[in-house]
Amino acid sequence: MAVPKRRMSRANTRARRSQWKTSAVVTTKCTHCGGQTRPHYACPSCGTYRGRLYSEAQRSEFADK
Repeated sequence: MAVPKRRMSRANTRARRSQWKTSAVVTTKCTHCGGQTRPHYACPSCGTYRGRLYSEAQRSEFADK
C-alpha cells in the first residue's frame, strides 16, 4: 500500500478538496398532475408513477423535502 513520503500542506489539501462539489437534485414534471418530482420515483403530490397510482406507504421518502 502506498504511503506518502511527506505531509501534504494545508493549502494543497484544501485545493484538492475544493473539487468535491455536490450537484443539484434533478427534477422532472409529473405527467399526471404537473408537479415537480424526481425521475424514477412516485410523485410526492399525487402518488402516481408511470401512469399507475400508488398508495401512501409506497411513495418516495423525499416527498416532504
